[in-house]
This record gives sequence, C-alpha cells and structure tokens, in this order.
Amino acid sequence: MEKNYFGLTDTGKVRENNEDTFIAQPISGSDFIIACVIDGVGGYSGGEIASDIARKAIIQGLSLSSEDKLSLMKAAIMTADSQIMAEKQKRKEYESMACVLTLALVDLKLNQFHYAHVGDTRLYLQRDQSLVKISKDQSFVGFMEDSGRLTEEQAMKHPKRNEINKALGFGSQIALQEDYIETGTSPFLPGDLLLLCSDGLSDMVNKQEINRILLKDQSLEQKANSLVQAANQQGGLDNITVVLVKNDNTSLIHEATKPPLKEAKEKKVFIPPADDVIGKQPHSAIPQPQVQTQPIQQNKGWVSVLALLCVILAGLAAYFFWQYHRSADSIIQQGLNTEKPERNAQEIKLQDTLNRMKGNILIINDSLFTSPILLTEELVFNRDTLFIKAQKELVIRADSSFKGNAIVVKPAGKYIFLENLSFENFGTAISVHNNELVLKNIKFNDCLNAISSDYPFPQGKFINGKMTRNSFTTDSLATP
Repeated sequence: MEKNYFGLTDTGKVRENNEDTFIAQPISGSDFIIACVIDGVGGYSGGEIASDIARKAIIQGLSLSSEDKLSLMKAAIMTADSQIMAEKQKRKEYESMACVLTLALVDLKLNQFHYAHVGDTRLYLQRDQSLVKISKDQSFVGFMEDSGRLTEEQAMKHPKRNEINKALGFGSQIALQEDYIETGTSPFLPGDLLLLCSDGLSDMVNKQEINRILLKDQSLEQKANSLVQAANQQGGLDNITVVLVKNDNTSLIHEATKPPLKEAKEKKVFIPPADDVIGKQPHSAIPQPQVQTQPIQQNKGWVSVLALLCVILAGLAAYFFWQYHRSADSIIQQGLNTEKPERNAQEIKLQDTLNRMKGNILIINDSLFTSPILLTEELVFNRDTLFIKAQKELVIRADSSFKGNAIVVKPAGKYIFLENLSFENFGTAISVHNNELVLKNIKFNDCLNAISSDYPFPQGKFINGKMTRNSFTTDSLATP
C-alpha cells in the first residue's frame, strides 16, 4: 500500500542555501501523523538554524501524551519560540533569525486533523476536487488577499508580499498572546488530501494550478515533485517545501438497502379425509341438523331493511358533514388562507446537508445543487464555524409567497464565511446575532434588507465599544 504521507524540500533556482525544513512522519504507537512545514525567515542569517530548532522542539513536544491536542501543539510551538530566543542571546550573529511554520496533527482513526499556524506558510485541504485554503497568511498582503481586496495574482506580485507580522523568534512573548498562534480542528474524510507548503510554492504557483497537479492520478511523491517543478519553472525565487497527507481510509457511507419483505404466511385449513370425519359410519348414521327455513327467511328480511336504513342515514350524515366543511374551507380560502407552500427538494437537501455535515466547510457545485434554489423557509446556521463556497455563482431566491429571512445565524455561530452567493427577493437576506460574518462575491437583488444584526447586551450594565458605519466594500466585478 502506498505511504499516505510524503514531504519534499528544494533550494530553488536563486537561493544558495535552504532555510526550509519539514516533518512528515507518524507518531510511534498511535494513529497520528505529524505534518509540518517550517520556513526560516528569508533575508536573516541563521534562518536554517531557527527552522532546525523548531523542528526538533515540535517532534519532542508531540511525542508527549495528551487528550487536548491543540494545547499540546501550541505548547510545542511556544517551546520552539523560547529555544530560538535563547539561541539568539547566545550567538549574536544569529540575533535576527526567526522562522514561520504550519503544523498539522492528523488523526486517521477519527478522520480529523488539528492545525496550528504562525506566519505565511500555508495549509490547504483538497476535497471533492476543490482546494480550500485553511490557514490565514499573517501579513498585510495576506490580509488584503483573504479579505478580497487583492486578487491572488495581485498578491503574488505585490512588493510587500514577504513582509510578515508574526514569526517564532520575533520576541513577541507569544505565550501571553492568546491569538498569536492560529489553531483549529477539521474533519479529514476518506479521500481528502492535505497540502502544507512554504511561500516558495504559493508565491510562484496559483491555487488553480496547484489543485490541477494534486488531482492527477499519481503517488504523493510524484505530486510533490510536480509541485516543486512547477515552482521552479516559474522562477524558483525561494526555497520550496511541500508536505502531503492522504486519508486513504475506506468510506463508511454505504447505500441503504431495503429489508427483505416477509412472505405472507398462507392460512392453511386442514380438511380431514371423509373416512376420518364419519368414522366409517354409514352416511345415514350421521346426525343431521334440523333446518327451519321459514323463520330464518323472515329474520333475514328484517335485518336487510334495518341495514339499508342505517346505510341511508350514514350517507345523509356524511353528506351534510361534507357540505359544512366545504363551506368553511371556502371561507378560509377566500380570505384567511395562510397555508405555507410545500418545501421543495433542493431547500430540504441544503438544510439537511447543513444539519448533518461533520466539518465546517461546504463546497457547493453543480452536481450537488442547481441554481436557483427557491426558499419557502429560512435556512438556519447553528454551528461554531462555517465556510460555504459555491464554485459558481449560486442564486438563492425567495418563493413568491415568502418574504422572510434567507439565512438566520444563531448565536452559537461565531464565524461565518460565504462566497459566490446571490440573494433575491427576500425581506432580509442574512440575519446575524453578534456573529462574525465574512462575505466574498456576495450579491443582493430586490432584498428589503441585506443584513440585519442583533447585539444582545446584559441589562443594567455599562457598555463600551464602537460600531463602525460600514465594514464591507462594494466591487463592480467579482474577484476570482
């Protein structure tokens, strides 16, 4: 069986030394795989020293046992940071060394992965032929790209592309900053592929080309070599490092089968032979019942008359009952009819998908849903984090009799990301309750309100803060 993880690093076409390093190995005696890409900050002497310190600290830190994997990963990164700072104080020639990294801890038994990230190395998840960037670049240009202010191509060519805000060795006392290390947990389903890479790849090769290479029917080693080759063909301006992890578990989803129908048991009636019935006695010896023909015929006549009367009375009662309710229904339909239209298959499927999905990423393609989706009821988002991305513009349209909300985000939803959706004919398109909402390529057509937001505050207490006038920008053209 092919190994389901592989790592590769290359110096590139311009640099003389390789400041990158990586980890791609299982944790002994467990179902976990460590995948990590570490990039020594370019332009500083000793970048490769910082990378090596971080690599050793992470391997040692993750060898410990803990149920809280994210805390274990953060502790290993903090240890690496403190060791880099200690080495800088010992050797003045390395006083400017630092490194950035992306770390994933893959649990193949539970089909999930945990990740921790500092800097501008990247973590991608490929699922259903789509590639989604999980980590966020901790740099000004990275923020501009993630927020849609710059396209990927513009960000790749930006002169300040490599100016980062966070790294190990910056002396930022990361243990005291809760949000310095980006962390998260996500499902890792059978067939999924993780890519961790340094900016030597992502600055040279766009996401579309990376996805095309990863979709090839090749081994992980061949895919890694193809990615490095693609970066070098574009100039190879930096060290290039990639780590791939594949979930090759067998899917547990099977087609439901109907239970076999039980054969109806035939009711068998035993008819004994004539000799057993009569005990070999002459037929004349069997006692014969005396039949009274005339009285029985008279009783049958009275019974028939009574039955006929009952049927007539029941029919009259049913007729008057039907007429009464018919009149009542007519009145309701004339002015009081509030019956909701029946929900269609697409909106039922979409809400059911949102309720049942185990991860936080939903990629919508043409094979899954057909645009437009008509809504007769609101869609409810009730999970901590949710990424919804349509590969092409997906129209969500209100049914002619429905003027409510398209989407209601419950207070449990802390971070909602929507991309490539259009809302049409709603009273309010999106209703949020103090949730963080990120929109990319979203359109509102004939909606009375685009977004409605509620801010619940405790009663009887002083509140401090600021509400900005507008947190969103308007573009005439959608960004790719």
